[in-house]
Amino acid sequence: MKNKRTNYILLSCVTILVVACLCLGVILLSGVGVSLLWPFEFNQDVEVSIPTAETTLPVPPDVSDPQEEQNELPDDLSEILLQIESEVVQIRGLDQTKPVKKTLISMSELEEIVTNDFFLEYSDQEAEQDVLVLSALGLLPEGFDLRDFYLDLYSEQIAGFYDDETKEIYVVQGAEFGGSEKLTYSHEFTHVLQDQVYDLEDGLGLNEEVCEVDSERCAAVQALIEGDASYTEILWFQSYATREDYFELMQTFNEMESPILDTAPPFMASDLYFPYEKGYTFVEYLYEQDGYDAVDLAYQNPPVSTEQILHPEKYPDDVPQVVDLPDLINILGNEWHLFDQNIMGEWYTFLILNQAYEEGFQLSEETASKAAAGWGGDSYAIYLNENTDEVVFVNEVAWDTLADAEEFAEAFQDYADLRWGDSKDEIEGNPTWHGENSVIVFMRDGDHTLWLISPNDTILTRILSEFK
Repeated sequence: MKNKRTNYILLSCVTILVVACLCLGVILLSGVGVSLLWPFEFNQDVEVSIPTAETTLPVPPDVSDPQEEQNELPDDLSEILLQIESEVVQIRGLDQTKPVKKTLISMSELEEIVTNDFFLEYSDQEAEQDVLVLSALGLLPEGFDLRDFYLDLYSEQIAGFYDDETKEIYVVQGAEFGGSEKLTYSHEFTHVLQDQVYDLEDGLGLNEEVCEVDSERCAAVQALIEGDASYTEILWFQSYATREDYFELMQTFNEMESPILDTAPPFMASDLYFPYEKGYTFVEYLYEQDGYDAVDLAYQNPPVSTEQILHPEKYPDDVPQVVDLPDLINILGNEWHLFDQNIMGEWYTFLILNQAYEEGFQLSEETASKAAAGWGGDSYAIYLNENTDEVVFVNEVAWDTLADAEEFAEAFQDYADLRWGDSKDEIEGNPTWHGENSVIVFMRDGDHTLWLISPNDTILTRILSEFK
């Protein structure tokens, strides 16, 4: 499992923040944040200092510096963007320290960026290996064309992004710069403020090196960042959008088609929404405690797990337990290599139980949520044999209580029975299943569980010897 959470099993960390406009659409259409009425009415009580005619909005520094006008935007558009920047600064309460480059791109230009930037170093072989792993976990069918699918998906779904390497905002523009583009810009400019004040890459550790060590922490940090930007964009829209902006946005969503996302394997869409939807709820919880002061404190003490994002009341005290796995290379042989080792987390534990690619393998959302909710910490390791395309998967989980471990064990057995057929107590009295080219065993020892996938019984026996 790799370190980018929008498809965190699949890709190396890409410093790209996506789907701002789509996120608000999900919130609007699901009724999470705002009613579809004019004037806007939020379900929660939100206190925002709305400027009056006598109020002077903060102005981004040195905005007239000719060295910063590389983009040659039309004057009227530049004024709109600067106005949005000032309004977001006023709402969010973070000071902008330097100007930001803005680039408007077309859909065709976005496709070029996705192909030549985001996925340039993601080879066909890497994609094929990722599919081997994801299919072993039941999240993708075997032989799925993953690389091309992600190229199409990202080209379809991205409304704008902030590149924290080049310090530039990109917004995909339609025929006019209307409500959806303004909304996207307010979201992405929030990322500018986050980066300038807290330093996304080095200060918050949202970079490849850190995420390779702990993808679970990076998923939580990304949810804080995207949840903050999503919450802020909604406050901006409530405070400053015109009636015309509102109806233009509604028209955009009414006309929006997403054939790629609509055909995506279930876990992909859920994981794509996670930092926006679940992050929004997390930030909303903090905001209700002490406004943006509480949100800012979270940047100084970032969340460390998807458990904390899913259960904000567990932040910041409930930290994951450390689970160590043995190194299996010596018992597997030289033809095997460690493909990935990291933390599964509560979120992906839930996805495996509830978002399998085959609907018949899926547990109900309620059952999967309850089963994953007692997560206390884990570690997984994935080994690949490139000569045979065989996969070994090991996942040990520490649960909060004995009852939590028992609840997960019952849910997992139901999931596995759906996927591989009824289990047999073949290995030391533990439930065992046989797939087409794999043998699966599940063990529980007190408040710990162990899930193993092996290509055959011989290798499985070697692996089990390391856990005795």
